[in-house]
Amino acid sequence: MARALLSVSDKNGLVPFAQGLVELGYELVSTGGTLKVLAEAGLNPIAIDEVTGFPEMLDGRVKTLHPRVHGGLLARRDLPEHMAKLAEYEITPIDLVVVNLYPFKSTIQKDGVTEAEAIENIDIGGPSMLRSAAKNFGGVLAITDPTDYEIVLDKLKNDDIDITFRKALSAKVFRHTAAYDALIANYMTDEAFPTPFTQTYDLFDEMRYGENPFQKAAAYTTALPEVYSVLSANILHGKQLSYNNIRDADAALRIVAEFSEPTVVTVKHMNPAGIGQGADIETAWDKAYAADPVSIFGGIVALNREVDLATATKLKAIFLEIIIAPSFTPEAFELLTKKKNLRLLTLPFTTDVPQGYEITSVLGGVVVQERDLVNEEIADMQIVTDVQPTQEQLEAMVFAQKAVKHVKSNAIVVARHGQTLGVGAGQPNRVDSVTYAVNNAKKIVDSLDDAVLASDAFFPFDDSVEYAASHGIKAIVQPGGSVRDQDSIDKANELGIAMVFSGNRHFRH
Repeated sequence: MARALLSVSDKNGLVPFAQGLVELGYELVSTGGTLKVLAEAGLNPIAIDEVTGFPEMLDGRVKTLHPRVHGGLLARRDLPEHMAKLAEYEITPIDLVVVNLYPFKSTIQKDGVTEAEAIENIDIGGPSMLRSAAKNFGGVLAITDPTDYEIVLDKLKNDDIDITFRKALSAKVFRHTAAYDALIANYMTDEAFPTPFTQTYDLFDEMRYGENPFQKAAAYTTALPEVYSVLSANILHGKQLSYNNIRDADAALRIVAEFSEPTVVTVKHMNPAGIGQGADIETAWDKAYAADPVSIFGGIVALNREVDLATATKLKAIFLEIIIAPSFTPEAFELLTKKKNLRLLTLPFTTDVPQGYEITSVLGGVVVQERDLVNEEIADMQIVTDVQPTQEQLEAMVFAQKAVKHVKSNAIVVARHGQTLGVGAGQPNRVDSVTYAVNNAKKIVDSLDDAVLASDAFFPFDDSVEYAASHGIKAIVQPGGSVRDQDSIDKANELGIAMVFSGNRHFRH
């Protein structure tokens, strides 16, 4: 008679699956709560201590870690000497194992969970049985996912269990136990950059393609999903998110989280096209759209307030890929859903993005860093020129600094308080980014007298200062730190403009 060992924390689908095994001639061995459920279903399972001849002990910590269990799992059926040893020690082979693990993940996600509670939910016997079974996949079926119950039963009934299927279940087990151990390791680790560096992710969605149609792609969530994430958003309307949609939407969420006032951010290719603030969300949209009405075509909009009908009417008038907001009024939602391909997403907005790892792949590995969550305030800024900036200019500098840290380097933002006017992104040299941002700003407004210019890094030469001043910029904020800082300061003094050092570089590659 074939033997199956069942020991699960997730009881979903357990009884029907066990009934199917019994109908196929399996005898059932089980433990603890699983044994009780199977017994109540009338399936007459054998208790694990009857197999081992040793009682469960230490509050269930020791029950399956025994040669009569692991011998039955690891013995190779194709080796006579293995089978002879089983016979010598009266060990019955185990042909199928069904195990899912203690709920460590859900435990550590609970508010107020203690370390002791977390540790009690670290499974030892379960992973050991799964790994033994998965190693010996040629003779043992290892099942850890309840969604596989039906297909396993169907294949058993039709005698359709081949080595390819066995190996696929084995691989799934090792992925599962590796992810489980990685989550535990990260919970227990206090080092910022441990060795080895272990991370685990859950599949969010397989995509039609990646950045380009010839690239395969998928999206994964962190093992402990973040609430403020495009991958956690509610997709209320529209088709599947693409690879580029997710990257752009992520950029939009990062930017709009900088601002507590009613704010709208428009994004194209992961750079802000326009950022606008106002007393209400419609005014904020008007400013964001006016900041760059060309680039937003086919882009993404993030709003940190509910979308009302008036704002929705303006949004509907242009081609957009995604609109993200905390909510939509019923009238706004009804209007926007008339565009069948427009994706509408909601999630709770926040200005408190948690610190976390930024992981970027390179050939042969990854580079890892903390998120850039530094924000400069007026009190942090150092005025380095004879000309003193006005309060309005200082407020505009803070706004521009929050924007420039999300622009691809070399990054320049021309802005006034509550509105970006020009963005220079990703140019190989800084003066080209300055030129691009200033010239774009001049397309939006007639005069830059009330505008400031923000740079993500220091000016290596005074040419950027000279160019900005010659086009009407009256105040500049930059981090400082160049060996030639004094050249830029002297040029600003010569041209009668204010310059402030923020002290923090914000490269974004």
